[in-house]
Amino acid sequence: MGKKIKKDDKPQLDDVFDTLLVESKQAATVVLMLDSPEDDVLAKACEAIYKFVDKCDENKKILLDLGAVDKLLKLIQNEDRIIRRNACMALGVMAAHADVRKLLRKREDCVPSVIQLLAPEEDTVVHEFSALCLSFMCSDFSSKVAIYEQDGVEALIRCLYSHDPDVQKNGIESLALLMQDYHSRNAVRELNGLQPILDLTKSEYAVIQELALVALARAAQDVENRSALRELEALTLLVNFVGHPEWNDLHVHALAVLSNCLEDVESMQLIKETGGLVKLIAFVTDQTPPEEESTGKGGKGGKEKSGSRKGKKGEKEDDDKHKAGEPSHTLPEVKKHAAKAIARAARNAENRKLLHETETEKMLILLLGHEDHSVQAAAALALAVMAENMSSSESIGQWEGFDPLIKLLKIDNPDLREAVTLALANLTTSNMNNCQEVVNRNGVDPLINLLADSHEAIVANAACVLTNLALDEVMRSEVQRLGIINALIGPLKSESCTIQSKAALATAAFVSDADAREEFRLANGIEPLTELLKSNNDEVRRSASWAITVVCVDEPTALELSKLGCLEILQEIQMSGTRANRFTDAAMCKMLDCNLAAKYALSGYLGPNNIITDGFFDAGQLRQGSKFVTLEDYCKMTVNQKRPILLINAKPLPEPIDIEDESGSKPPTPQPSDADVAASSSSKGAVSGKTSRTGRDSKSEVEHPNSSKSRTQKVAEEQKKAQEIAEEQQEGHSEKEVFTPPADPTLLKYIEEVIEKVMPLPTTKEQVVGLAEFVADKMGGSIQRGQVSNFSFELPISQIKFNLKSNVVPLGMITTGIHYHRALLFKALADRLAVPCSLVRGEYNRAWNEVLLAEDSDSSSNPKFPPKNYIVDLIHEPGSLLKTDSIEASNYKKL
Repeated sequence: MGKKIKKDDKPQLDDVFDTLLVESKQAATVVLMLDSPEDDVLAKACEAIYKFVDKCDENKKILLDLGAVDKLLKLIQNEDRIIRRNACMALGVMAAHADVRKLLRKREDCVPSVIQLLAPEEDTVVHEFSALCLSFMCSDFSSKVAIYEQDGVEALIRCLYSHDPDVQKNGIESLALLMQDYHSRNAVRELNGLQPILDLTKSEYAVIQELALVALARAAQDVENRSALRELEALTLLVNFVGHPEWNDLHVHALAVLSNCLEDVESMQLIKETGGLVKLIAFVTDQTPPEEESTGKGGKGGKEKSGSRKGKKGEKEDDDKHKAGEPSHTLPEVKKHAAKAIARAARNAENRKLLHETETEKMLILLLGHEDHSVQAAAALALAVMAENMSSSESIGQWEGFDPLIKLLKIDNPDLREAVTLALANLTTSNMNNCQEVVNRNGVDPLINLLADSHEAIVANAACVLTNLALDEVMRSEVQRLGIINALIGPLKSESCTIQSKAALATAAFVSDADAREEFRLANGIEPLTELLKSNNDEVRRSASWAITVVCVDEPTALELSKLGCLEILQEIQMSGTRANRFTDAAMCKMLDCNLAAKYALSGYLGPNNIITDGFFDAGQLRQGSKFVTLEDYCKMTVNQKRPILLINAKPLPEPIDIEDESGSKPPTPQPSDADVAASSSSKGAVSGKTSRTGRDSKSEVEHPNSSKSRTQKVAEEQKKAQEIAEEQQEGHSEKEVFTPPADPTLLKYIEEVIEKVMPLPTTKEQVVGLAEFVADKMGGSIQRGQVSNFSFELPISQIKFNLKSNVVPLGMITTGIHYHRALLFKALADRLAVPCSLVRGEYNRAWNEVLLAEDSDSSSNPKFPPKNYIVDLIHEPGSLLKTDSIEASNYKKL
């Protein structure tokens, strides 16, 4: 028998629609239901939409295209609590889609409406999903600004006090994202939001703890927030947090907060005074903290029920480990971030002192022995920063920190090698004890090998370490012995500006003696060093200029640099208003001081300290930027109509060799030719680079020392020999032969004469006068004023050029000379007599010598000081001294 249905006695109203049960599987139908005037329909439609969009992102996109978002925004403001709740749930889940957030950003009423749902009178579910919606929207910058301006920070802070973990999670996630902007960081502090965030680090849920630590790390980026955290005893809390071994997966985030906090000296001082720094170091190095050694247990926080995720079994395992003497192992990632936190804190000089007082270097050295390369690299970087403190640098050496560092140089890990080389570079800077440690522990060889590494920073750091070692002569010699010179050629050719600069500085440090310079030249290092002067990088040009300043202290190197166009490059740099600097000026001055021929050609001046030596030549005035041609190139040129190149070369001719038998008597063999004598002399090293003439026949005989030939005949033969040498150099028998400039036996005779006659004179003034008269006598005598243009000197010199078949004329062969011939001869002879004088070039073949002499006193024999500058007359009244500011001196210098 069927169940009786009780009839409803209430009469049905005529204007009420009968109940309609609709079953729909189309989203569009449900979206249409959102416009219904019935609360029950709206509530069920919102609930259905929430379930639909929670399945996948495609469903969110479908409802977005159907216009559900705009309708849901209206419904979250509905008066009915159920409708608001369901609409909020649907909208919060839909906000995970980027296109939905893009639409929400365009709606100005969206953020205020969602924030309003965080009001205390709303239920927990509404708080959860409205905070979820805000957390999604915080991923966009414009939405962050809107949330901040609509007082969303305060509403989100209230969520942190909720008992529902989902509300806490969504709230702290939103705040963590908001605090990427400094306005929100300040607002959180002003609204007392730091304390609830700290409380969340003790949550039972790892995700909430992680988000809280991320938020704290961002908050600690501001100085005022760090001060507030110190007042809240956050440092102690964070150190204890790191002491929880069961939270080791979150220790990285806790260390990030500590890293930011420890930038302040006040924080470092506080954590040191409270013993937190020692505990932190003990935790990171898997050692038992000092205060726990007596109990053998972990930190007291390890027994707290709140936040413990291991349970009693996990705690028992930890206790067993401690009782067995085994430390709780810290994750490598945590060790790495701990070292990075120390490195960041150590950037401050005061913090470095505090860390040194806690012997932090020992912990870092201990981490160098870790099996994980990332931990080793982080520890090395921290040591590099700590080494900027001299006390720390000394301590690292005393605590045997160099052994592990040098061993790590051979590890095939670029990041590790970079960190280690940086640490060694800082440790050896201005610390010779540490430099000696590197040498003693065989660190030089691997450092030299690293100069060929493919990573820029490694090569630069290695070059820096080796440069530091070069400050000590003994260590420099040891590094040179191991092949540093050849190893630097590769880095000099690098395309990296950093490597180029460091390699140039290392070159300046090691190529400082004659043997090293010769090795550098033979290794073809001059060319890449010269090319660095063309760099567009200021640092590279400065370093290359400094290296050239050090390298070109001898004539062979300076000559090589000149051949490669170094002088022209330096001149171009000097003429630039932006590229010129003091280093290029110094390099230019050094280059010219080591190549006086170039200096006189470019500047037209040689000072008293510029001593003319054999091989000097005067090619005339060169314009700035012109290429300087070497003497060898001039000798190879064919004879032309231009002015001759005046050569100073007083090297003596090779002495004739008498061949005798063992008994001391001469064998009955013909006298050797002068060519044979020159070849024999060259083989014995009497004249460096002398060209052999063994294969040539000569009818002239070598003059015997006891020969009765006249002095005139001897001079003629010597000039003939000089001519033959010049011809041989012009022909160029072989590329391997060393160029030898034409000899000038007449100049050698002049030197002997002035040494005999002028040098014995008692005063410098008398020497100057005597030398001037000597020069004028050898160059054609005095010339009356106004008759210089009638003085015939071109034809005799042209005849010498024709006879020599060369544009290079030894100065001693000229017997008719005017101003520039005589001034050059005076300077060359005065330098041999140690009489200080200057050589100045003027215009129109004018040149003169200036000397600094003290005037004679009328009352006594003592000279008057200060001395005055005079011009020596070599033309009109040889030996007259003209004051440089006088009319006579001015007329002497003019045409």
